[in-house]
Amino acid sequence: MDGTARARADARECGLAIEVRERPQARSLEEAAAALGVEPLQVVKTLVIRRGAGDYVLALVPGDRTLSWPRLRAAAGANRMSLPDADEARAATGYERGTITPIGCHHPWPVFVDASISGRVAIGSGSHRHSIVVDAADLVAAYDATVVPLTG
Repeated sequence: MDGTARARADARECGLAIEVRERPQARSLEEAAAALGVEPLQVVKTLVIRRGAGDYVLALVPGDRTLSWPRLRAAAGANRMSLPDADEARAATGYERGTITPIGCHHPWPVFVDASISGRVAIGSGSHRHSIVVDAADLVAAYDATVVPLTG
């Protein structure tokens, strides 16, 4: 099952309404947002973060912002965290970098969502050719995500 199919199946199982949109190649965040019909602050990246050996969290942050490591460590209750390499990220989530999403992730890792994220957002879909547009509050509810300031 490809990533988008896995994401669609998981969304159905969770009762989460999603819209899968084709994502053409873009040279900037603004170009990507325009192609998806959203504002740049509504393009959300999902980062897989190693909290410990075999222990990960997913951090969702707006595409135009930078993750605050101290804020994420405090929220996740960890003293040290790091980004895994591409192979480890794929093993942890089932998705390649650039396509990672909590929707259909191989394992239900804890999800942390930046407090600035709201409304309709575009996130990864498991495919480099598509994005998922979803209501942020519905996504938070479906994955019991923790909403905290993660950027700044």
